Amino acid sequence: MARETALIVAGGKGTRIKSALPKQFIELNGKPILLHTIEAFIRYSSSMKIVLVLPEDDFPIWSAICEKFKFEFPIELQKGGETRFQSVRNGLQKVEDGLVAIHDGVRPLVSEDIIGASFRLAAIHQCAIAAVRLKESIRMTDQDNTKAMDRSRFRLIQTPQTFNVDLIKKAYEIKEDPSLTDDASVAERAGHIVSLFEGSYENIKITTPEDLIVAAALMENRGR
Repeated sequence: MARETALIVAGGKGTRIKSALPKQFIELNGKPILLHTIEAFIRYSSSMKIVLVLPEDDFPIWSAICEKFKFEFPIELQKGGETRFQSVRNGLQKVEDGLVAIHDGVRPLVSEDIIGASFRLAAIHQCAIAAVRLKESIRMTDQDNTKAMDRSRFRLIQTPQTFNVDLIKKAYEIKEDPSLTDDASVAERAGHIVSLFEGSYENIKITTPEDLIVAAALMENRGR
């Protein structure tokens, strides 16, 4: 069985959520968002390696969280870069072989089933990207006109995005470009086929105050 690693990327600043505290450290139902996220991967496998990429200035905040919540799972910290691309590339330096699930630190509701599916499918296809179908109608716009689009042809992309380690490390050797907004786009630009699997509408990325309310409700519902 291939070695499984989680690479958690948490470099947000909390601008859209209107918080002085970086959003990954905001408490949600009694714990920081980032801690919920990491614990989801530990529930999936308590023997997996977890690499956490943070801005160096946030290392003391993480240490304080570990102390406050008595969190003792061995995490490998890595300093992030100026962009997500640079942060992931830095994090991959601490991943040796096998499969790596790259995940947003502010997606705390990822389930063990989704994590497990991503690793199983990446073992077969070398790449497995969580995605969900669009629920609403969409239109494409330009300066003057709008045009209805067939929503069945589109997917909303989530994380985890799970890869063969050698493949994604090689892919991250390409030149950084602002259009490369996630790991799947990096792999695709490097010439690899991107394979999608069914994610979950609960696996939301917390970026706005409304997302916090939704995440809290979903978490409470799971608790029941």
